[in-house]
Amino acid sequence: QVRLVESGGGLVQPGGSLRLSCAASESIFSLDFMGWYRQAPGKQREMVATISSGDTPGYADSVKGRFTISRDVAKNTVYLQMNSLKPEDTAVYYCHTTHYGYGYWGQGTQVTVSS
Repeated sequence: QVRLVESGGGLVQPGGSLRLSCAASESIFSLDFMGWYRQAPGKQREMVATISSGDTPGYADSVKGRFTISRDVAKNTVYLQMNSLKPEDTAVYYCHTTHYGYGYWGQGTQVTVSS
């Protein structure tokens, strides 16, 4: 079983930045991929960004050019750098991975973009 723990959420003004972290309980080398998803109130959970085991990133159109996903293998941690935040980025952000066919989610971290 893989445990994922997110941190770094909070309240930020429009145009501001936040960096989310997702710490995994085992080596991220062994994981198929890691990703960030978000869910706003009344909406379905959506993919934000993913990074493959070969370090290839992928982004939702709504965050391209503003968000950057990266990983630190030594720390078993994946990051999401979020710049130029907008009110519509407000959501609970979840870390996700799959391992041997099983999916794992973190508990989520709240991001609120408001003036």
